Amino acid sequence: MITMARASLVSAAFIKLTDTLVGEYDVLDVLHTLVESCVEVLDATAAGLLLADPSGELQVVASTSEESYLVEVLQQQAGAGPCVDCYLTGTVVTLGDIAACQDTYPDFAAAALSQGFHSVHAIPMRVHHRTIGALNLFRSDTGDVTPEDAAIGRALADVATISILQERTVYEDAVVNEQLQRALNSRILIEQAKGVIAQVSMVNMDEAFKRLRADARANNHTMRESAENVINRSVHL
Repeated sequence: MITMARASLVSAAFIKLTDTLVGEYDVLDVLHTLVESCVEVLDATAAGLLLADPSGELQVVASTSEESYLVEVLQQQAGAGPCVDCYLTGTVVTLGDIAACQDTYPDFAAAALSQGFHSVHAIPMRVHHRTIGALNLFRSDTGDVTPEDAAIGRALADVATISILQERTVYEDAVVNEQLQRALNSRILIEQAKGVIAQVSMVNMDEAFKRLRADARANNHTMRESAENVINRSVHL
């Protein structure tokens, strides 16, 4: 029964993701669906996704919580951490016990532990021989993820890569860079809109994001469009 329930969850996650890729879709909404699916079907407390901009700098694009977002931002700003190494090497990086790695990643370890995360599994997002980002699974417990979870996480990371680049454009560097930059620029607007919603409506950042995403879906907008409306004070959420 447990095995069947797990299989059903995994199948449902992939169906949800592939459904979002039919026709026109909002890539940022797909990426947030991806990280949410990681938490639902894998042994992860939180998940985050970083993409490299055209200059090679990592930027946080999606996360399941404000806690994981803060840890991801710290890695990006410090230029050091398991997901940074995952991106630079193009290989999986696993820390089964973050507390034991404080000498290697002192700033990351301090931030992760302060947010209640004790292990992390970073998976590269690859297009042929090019790495464009990393998917990171945070856990409140110590220990490595199981081989099964690692394989499912790898498959989910591949779906994320496809959603960003689309099959017809993966060979054109200029188009790839344009797609990445568009996603990164949209994320900046979304963060600004979250701040506006949080301040005006006196809610936390997680609730602000939920309201922004709900507005986009209810009005058939992209999340970027809803964010622009909030920033321009066209709507109040």
